[in-house]
Amino acid sequence: MSKKNSYLMPLLIIGVIFFIMGFVTWVNGTLISFFKKAFSLDNTSSYLVTFAFFISYTLMAIPSSMVLKKTGFKNGMSLALLVMAAGTLIFIPAASMASYGLFLVGLFTIGIGLTVLQTASNPYVTILGPRESAAQRISIMGIANKTAGVISQLIFGQLLLAGASSIDPKDELDKVVTPYIVLTLVLVATAIMIRLSKGLVEVSEEEEEPVISPSSQVVANKTSVLQFPNLVMGVIALFCYVGVEVIAGDTIISYGIDLGFAEEEARLFGTYTLYGMMFGYILGVVLIPKYVSQQAYLKFCAILGVIVTVVAVMSTGFTSVLCIAVLGFANAVIWPALWPLSLSGLGKFTKTASALLVMGISGGAILPLVYGGVADSIGSTQQAYWIMLPLYLFILYFGLFGHKKKSW
Repeated sequence: MSKKNSYLMPLLIIGVIFFIMGFVTWVNGTLISFFKKAFSLDNTSSYLVTFAFFISYTLMAIPSSMVLKKTGFKNGMSLALLVMAAGTLIFIPAASMASYGLFLVGLFTIGIGLTVLQTASNPYVTILGPRESAAQRISIMGIANKTAGVISQLIFGQLLLAGASSIDPKDELDKVVTPYIVLTLVLVATAIMIRLSKGLVEVSEEEEEPVISPSSQVVANKTSVLQFPNLVMGVIALFCYVGVEVIAGDTIISYGIDLGFAEEEARLFGTYTLYGMMFGYILGVVLIPKYVSQQAYLKFCAILGVIVTVVAVMSTGFTSVLCIAVLGFANAVIWPALWPLSLSGLGKFTKTASALLVMGISGGAILPLVYGGVADSIGSTQQAYWIMLPLYLFILYFGLFGHKKKSW
């Protein structure tokens, strides 16, 4: 069997995992609008959904790395899925008690499981094949992730936001019970499948670099991951990126409702963002690395993000909503390009470096909360989108210069 074929089964399994991650992650945009209505929340309080979900990445990334060192990729992924199942199960008593706080605990628990999955799956895909096509492989995973996101938003949008709303908040909250029971069962079944699978092979972080290479000697002289500027700036860039990705994907439904669109129509806006991301990922698969480098695509995406953000704030109505959706396209290949550029030359430090990059996902916790706070303070969800401008500019800096810096 060729080495390329030996990669196929592990990548298929990882594709299933990325699908699951996308399904549970991208439902947050629907949950924000649903909880905002059910609990009569302001913007800041409603974005505690993303805060609870993503802050676990900061708190649990290093412990996740330690878990993976003990369990390996395969057992770690199985354990992570079971932790996620515990989180989805918490939604049942949360609905019964009509407790927003308990829902947030459930989201935090799901985030813990996702932290382990992210810490394992992204470097796994990066290492499992040639470095120059790493962004292409992660783009394929991204298509699975965003396809799941579209499906989850369509399903949960129909279940939670479509149709008449009940006057009793308790009756409203009961809508989440059945879908989250089903989701719990799916997570448990997938965990068992991963645990019993023969196709998910273990890889070593040392496989990332050739045994004899100039970078191997550089790594040998390093004692800390913080000695790699491309990693440190990559973490900051990832923080900025996940912030703009979550803002574009998870605020668009509430933004549409604020602009006066009916819930029945606005519930679909989140899927527009995900369609944009899927289109961007497909282009990435086709173009990288044969026609364009992952660095060049990263720079293009960052510049497009800057332009579209300005137009979104300066335009009105559905045009503005459409611009937020187009940010999905702009964001698409930033993630898969950031990982290999940030991990370049890390060798034996790859798992720890991966954990630090996963901590950067906390941008999805903090920056949407900042967006909500700004929106509440100035009374405009549209003008609050200005906060994305400096974030895209830093991503552009990383694509132009930051990733090339190998020493301080």
